[in-house]
Amino acid sequence: MDFLHDVLTLLHLVGFAALFGGFFTQLKTKEPVVNNAMLHGALTQLVTGILLVGLASGVKDDDFTVDNTKIAVKLVVVLVITVLLFLWRRRPAITRGMLMTIGALTLLNAVIAVFWH
Repeated sequence: MDFLHDVLTLLHLVGFAALFGGFFTQLKTKEPVVNNAMLHGALTQLVTGILLVGLASGVKDDDFTVDNTKIAVKLVVVLVITVLLFLWRRRPAITRGMLMTIGALTLLNAVIAVFWH
C-alpha cells in the first residue's frame, strides 16, 4: 500500500510540474496558448489527487485522518483550473489575465497542500 501511495504522490507531483511548467513556457510568448502540458498536468493532478484521497480514506489508521475541508478546497481549485483550460484550449490565444489566473490558481493549490495543516 505504501508503494502505491508513493507512486501516486510522484505522479501527482509530475502533474504539478507539467501544469506549472507549461504555464511558465507560455509567459515568454507573444500570444500564449493552453498547451498540452498544462491540460494533461491538470488532468493528472485531478485523477491522482482523487486516487490519493480514496487510498488514504480507505486505510484505517488512527494516526492519520483526511482533512475533508482541505481536500474539498483543493478539488474545487483544480476543477476550476481544468475547466478554464478546457474552455481556452481551442482558442488561438489566451489572454494574459487568464494565463495569470491559471498560474495563480496552480500556485494556490500548492500553497494549500504545503501550508494547510
